[in-house]
Amino acid sequence: MSMIIACGEALIDMVPEKNGEGRDLYAPCPGGSPFNTAIAIGRLLGVENGRPRTAFLSRLSRDFFGEDLVRHLKQNGVSTELVTRSGETTTLAFVKLKAGEEPAYLFYTTGAADRSLLPEDIPAALPPEADCVLFGSISMTMEPSASSIENFILRESGRRDGPVISHDPNARPMMIPDREAYVRRFEGWVRSSSIVKISAADFDFIYPGLGLDRAVEKLLGMGPVVAAVTLGADGAMAVFKREGVYRRVTAPVVDLPVVDTIGAGDTFHGAFLAWLEEAGLMSRRALAALGEGELREALIFANKAASIVCSRRGANPPTLAEVKAL
Repeated sequence: MSMIIACGEALIDMVPEKNGEGRDLYAPCPGGSPFNTAIAIGRLLGVENGRPRTAFLSRLSRDFFGEDLVRHLKQNGVSTELVTRSGETTTLAFVKLKAGEEPAYLFYTTGAADRSLLPEDIPAALPPEADCVLFGSISMTMEPSASSIENFILRESGRRDGPVISHDPNARPMMIPDREAYVRRFEGWVRSSSIVKISAADFDFIYPGLGLDRAVEKLLGMGPVVAAVTLGADGAMAVFKREGVYRRVTAPVVDLPVVDTIGAGDTFHGAFLAWLEEAGLMSRRALAALGEGELREALIFANKAASIVCSRRGANPPTLAEVKAL
């Protein structure tokens, strides 16, 4: 059996709904980029011989929101054995939705549990079945969680037989007071990763004015095997390098009505990794030999999952049966 570990923040998304007067009322929903990705993978990979094939690594509150987060993980086939519980509060993220625009977020993180992840919360060794670790998003903009996760990723990427590392920056500019300092750190995380899932919006913030093609090539020049780039309504592409030539594979989105895009990138990331896992390609050696056909299939699968989540309110990833039925 193999396992994917998602590492990072878990929070409560306060998702707006209009009341009869046209004002926003907010409903609490489990969220956070790595958390959403863990839920997506849990629903797609399920449980094997009574053991989850997905685990979540974080520090979560003992408050009632923390209880909701832990319950949601377990209900969706995600192991909580790597979760540390603490007395800090749960992070809240208020979401603002505008038609035709990316969701805007307002985070309340001061003293919260997930930003307080400590080195001693990181296991000395991963479960032997762990073949992939994913990380990123706002957990990498807050201390001490950023340094704790950074050192963990450096440790695992430095092992010859270590897991595949997959990074999704999911950059939130309002959480990044010093863009240049963030970019320097981001490039270190990229050098430790085999896969980088990134959006066109991330590139606009990280490398403004560089252009998509040059930004992707700059990214791959740091060492990752493949970059999976989400392009909003234009679908997604995967870029890799073979024999000195950059090769691009694309796939369109599925034509479904869009309710909102909360969790779309997280679901895409999870589905992309789940496809590689099920195809037996989740190793550094296998990734280095990936072909265009395999990457196209992975993109198509990930786009289907992301399109389904966009047809629903909030981050509500599909099951494997729902993706296959599309």
